[in-house]
Amino acid sequence: MSAKLFTVSIMSPYMVGGRLAPLPARMAWATADMKAAIAGLAKSLKAAGGELILSDLFRSYDMQLQAHMDYVSKRKKAFSPPPGGSFHEAGRAFDLDLGRIKIKLGDLWPLAKAQGLVPIISTPDPKASEAWHFERRGSHQLVYDYYKAGKGTNFDDPYKAAAASAILAIGIKVDRFGDDQTMANIQAGLVRLGEQIGNIDGQIGPKTRTALAKLGVDGSDEAAAQSAVNIALQTKFPQEFFDGTAPDPAVIHT
Repeated sequence: MSAKLFTVSIMSPYMVGGRLAPLPARMAWATADMKAAIAGLAKSLKAAGGELILSDLFRSYDMQLQAHMDYVSKRKKAFSPPPGGSFHEAGRAFDLDLGRIKIKLGDLWPLAKAQGLVPIISTPDPKASEAWHFERRGSHQLVYDYYKAGKGTNFDDPYKAAAASAILAIGIKVDRFGDDQTMANIQAGLVRLGEQIGNIDGQIGPKTRTALAKLGVDGSDEAAAQSAVNIALQTKFPQEFFDGTAPDPAVIHT
């Protein structure tokens, strides 16, 4: 079973009938832990006199492709990678309206950190591109760290590896893995479980088989291997699979 996406009800900067409207349904999806993080940050901002308004959250494959093409054609200034490279595609990234937070960006960062959210820029500069972009990477940060440490070498950027892991985890295709989507997802899961299997490439090698053997399966039955890995992940990272917020969908605006 893939990790699920849950609906999120939150206001956007988009106007309908002269009033702010909720984030469009096609974008209003997030993983369980991201949904909880959004609710927590909205509550903290409200207490500080601000408001969390999101202009972007989930992107489908086609939406990410369009964002990338808009960047390539210079219709969009902010960088957007091709499909398979954004945490937006995993329901794990959002873009917020900086004008509505009513506090300094530097003061927002610790509020975001308390919810497990990380900014994509290195310092809190509201004039910097992507200053509005925050992510809830969850256990996929472990994939980032794995590639950062040189334990995997087939991605030129650990960020791309972590994003691919997060996208695979919700059952969305990542082009670079071709017909090996399931095994790539299994390998990414094994890395999140602390195993060192070399590259996440969708190819069954001895290190992957050894790691799977610890779970009582091998690579000959992909369905059984995927099930075993998912059970282990759900046990270790339950907040990523099960929605603990209430009510559902969470209404997190005034």
